[in-house]
This record gives sequence, structure tokens and C-alpha cells, in this order.
Amino acid sequence: MDDLEYGVRNKRGDWAPNDPVQYAPLFLFPTRIKAILKWLPHYFLPWNLIFAASAVAYWAWAIPPMETMRTLGVGWIAWLYAVNAICVFFFFGAFELHLYVLRRQKNRFKYNGKFPSEQKSKAFWFESQNVDNILRTFLSGVTVWTAVEVAMLWAYANGYAPWLSFAERPWTLACVALVVPIIHEFHFFCIHRLIHTPLLYKWVHSVHHNSVNPSPWSSLSMHPVEHLLYFGTAFYHLILPSNPIIMLYQLHYAGFGAIPGHVGFDKVEVGDDRLVDSHAYAHYLHHKFFEVNYGDALIPLDKWFGTWHDGSAEGDARMQERYRKRKEKLAVRKARGDVQEAAK
Repeated sequence: MDDLEYGVRNKRGDWAPNDPVQYAPLFLFPTRIKAILKWLPHYFLPWNLIFAASAVAYWAWAIPPMETMRTLGVGWIAWLYAVNAICVFFFFGAFELHLYVLRRQKNRFKYNGKFPSEQKSKAFWFESQNVDNILRTFLSGVTVWTAVEVAMLWAYANGYAPWLSFAERPWTLACVALVVPIIHEFHFFCIHRLIHTPLLYKWVHSVHHNSVNPSPWSSLSMHPVEHLLYFGTAFYHLILPSNPIIMLYQLHYAGFGAIPGHVGFDKVEVGDDRLVDSHAYAHYLHHKFFEVNYGDALIPLDKWFGTWHDGSAEGDARMQERYRKRKEKLAVRKARGDVQEAAK
């Protein structure tokens, strides 16, 4: 396929889409019903449906009986870790194999024209982004994911979390399931802004941002503290009237859902004539520019807080203007400090 029909490539080989990133019309005002109805299938297909189906499959075939989970035990906890690790290995690995090992698309639709394996850096363990990212994913990412999953399932088994039956409250649970992505977006934006504060960025979030050119294994390559904050999205279901399956959907939306935003390609070629959108450009711009796009363009939180970058020249100008104003404020603050110091 010719990716230049959809975007442009600069002299360095970096590709960018022709059209700027658009927010979902769900929270735009005045409300545009036609736009929402046209966008609605994209709310479900393909990613959200995959994550919801994986939660149902877990419940059917992987989650132990509730009687077992009333008591914490090494056996069933280890089983859940193994299930999570195997699923991450195959799901993340499929993207890595297709796009980065076999390079079936070469660099078509790839935002950064270079591949991480071509660049060594001392920022990573063993100077390898892939090795570093894989180790962090399984040593910390899957471990914290499993710990949160175990805690929530134990809470359900012991009656500490509100558990509604699909047979008795189908519409209530349908509404909760529909807002799972919205819960994730709100939670992600809040904790993302938090870990971009200077102290937490230096000691926690910088681990994730070492992957300036993200690839599939970068998705869950984080500091353990960030993993706990990130997967903490499941804890909302300790308060919400919910169900273990929907809680698993929330977890899978965070865990498996990290892939689309870090795949590094705007579109994934499936066969000879089909493209699947990753919707990754907004988050790629965050990895590129650090202080923009703390959310994922479902809720216009970045627009409301002045940190939105849609990939356009206008978006870049707004970002630079924000940087300029911040530098001016810092310069004024420093000058005042110097004057006070001199006065002493």
C-alpha cells in the first residue's frame, strides 16, 4: 500500500498523517447527533470489542471458582500470573513480530522512520530498548496487573465489591460497560498529569519516556509505581455497581489497550487491501514532545487544560507559545529570587 496517499514523509523518513487528530464527538458542544452516530462504530471496533471479548474469555476459562478466591493462595495467584503473561506474550508479540521483526510493512505508516533495534542507548538495560521494555513488562507490569486483578477478585469473592447480576440488572451493567473507556480516559489523564510533576517524572515516569520511539513492548514498560497507578483504574469498581467481568474489561482496557497507543504505526496492514487504524498519533506526539496530549482524545481534557496537540502546524505553534510563556515566568521568578538574595 502507498502510505503517501494518507500522509507525508519528511527527509528523515518520519511519517505523519495528512489530517490532524480529531477528538471524539461525544463531548463536543453543541452536540452533533449525526457525528456521534457516524463515530459510534469506532467506539467499539475493533479495539474495545477485543478487550471486552478477552474479559469474557478470561471469566469463562481462566478465572478460578469464587470459592477458591475467597482465600488468597499461591496456586491460583500463580495461575493468573501465568495466564496474563502468556496472553501478553502472544498479543504484544504478534504486533512486534509483524511490524518490527519481520517488518512486513517496512516503514509504511510508521511515525518514526527508525526502528528501536537500530539504536543503542544507555538509557535502557543492556543498552537495548526491546530487552529493557520486555523485562520491565514481565517483571513489573504483569506482576502489578496480576496483583490488582487478584485483589479485585478476592474483594468480589468476599462481598467487598458491589456485584450485580447480568440477569437481574442488564441495563445498569450495560451502561457501566459502555463507560469503561471513559473511566480509563479520566483516570489515565489524572495520573498522567500527576507523574509529570518534576519529582515523579524524574524518579518514576521517565522510565516510560525513555522510549521516545515507542514500539509494542514499550506499552507496559514503566516504573512499578506507575504500573500501580495505571492499573489502579480497576479500583473504581470497588465503588461502582459492577460485575467481575466488567472489572476484567477495565483491566484489559488498560493492559492490552496500551498496545494501540504505542505500536508506532498509524495503520496496521491486514492482508493486501485492509487497514486497521491504531489511533496512536495523539499519544505518539506525547512521547515526542513530552508535555502535550496527556489523554487519548476520547474526552477533550487536554483541550480544556491547554495541552492539546493535534499534529498540525497550528498545534505546534500553540505548544511553542506555551513553552515561551512558561520560560518567561521562570525567568521572572529567577530574577525576583536574585533580587531578594542580593538584598540579604
